[in-house]
Amino acid sequence: MLNIVIDMPVDDEKLQQLQSLPGVHVTKIDPREKPERLPDELAKKVNVLFCTFPPTNINDCTALRMIQISSVGYNQIVNIGLQERGVQACNAQGVFDVPIAEWNIAMIFQLARDMRGMFRNQEHKIWDRSAKFQTEIRGMNIGLWGYGGIGRETARLAKAMGMYVQTLVRDRVKERGHTYCVSGTGDPQGALPDRVFISGQETEFLRDLDALIVAVPLTQQTEGMIGEKELRALPPHAFVLNPSRGPIIREEALLRALREQWIAGAALDTHYHYPMPPEHPLWDFPNVIMTPHISGSSQSTHFKRRIWSIFIENVRRHMDGDPLWNELSPSQLAGQ
Repeated sequence: MLNIVIDMPVDDEKLQQLQSLPGVHVTKIDPREKPERLPDELAKKVNVLFCTFPPTNINDCTALRMIQISSVGYNQIVNIGLQERGVQACNAQGVFDVPIAEWNIAMIFQLARDMRGMFRNQEHKIWDRSAKFQTEIRGMNIGLWGYGGIGRETARLAKAMGMYVQTLVRDRVKERGHTYCVSGTGDPQGALPDRVFISGQETEFLRDLDALIVAVPLTQQTEGMIGEKELRALPPHAFVLNPSRGPIIREEALLRALREQWIAGAALDTHYHYPMPPEHPLWDFPNVIMTPHISGSSQSTHFKRRIWSIFIENVRRHMDGDPLWNELSPSQLAGQ
């Protein structure tokens, strides 16, 4: 018997599919009343855990074989001993590719045409037909720092709109492999970028961009990796978009870049504080768009259906001994 514990919002249809699998027993925990730790008896017998954050007594889950989290970021399960115990761990890669890629394209439109400026004009009844409100995005050079699922779906949309796409990756663009992907989206073969740069070519990658999109997870290696040197390498007309994690870009460097006009503007969905305090200077820049970490649309019906699809497929694969979708490597679980 495979004992499964779920503390996620339930998709009734998907739950029925899960319960129909032979040899499974499902225990649901209401996520609105979720305890920080599992009851001792439940902790001892759980084999598969479906959650966003692991329980504080995860070390007591001695029978645990697999954990599925509902976020793409996986800091919450780094360095908690999963790799040493042989626990398979999977994230939600692919669930947010579509909405975040759409956010990226929407922000490029907004920044390129200075939609904030047009909205301010409307509020003040100002009729202004300046050229800055009439920019086209076709032909823009978009740089994707990272080429996972979000980068690939952004590349697909950008190419469809006539933009030039280049990416910066560790060594090469690879096929997508055993990861979840919404049908008809992304770039499974890694064939879309017009140009690929690798580690060590950051300055060359940045110097001709019209927009830089941060598309890497937050790790020990990526925290603060974009600082003054990298922002100064961008052309002054370039925009910076960060739907990934705020601390990947050094806060003071970003503020200087905006104050001293090293860049033309920014769109930020991930931040340095949650919530951003009203006195924070980023609120006051007329060329900055800030959204409250909603680009992934985790409250949409698509999210629940997709994350449950990943989980049920991974339960099947775990039971059959097949490779899991979105399985994190031991080095990832060690924060490397």
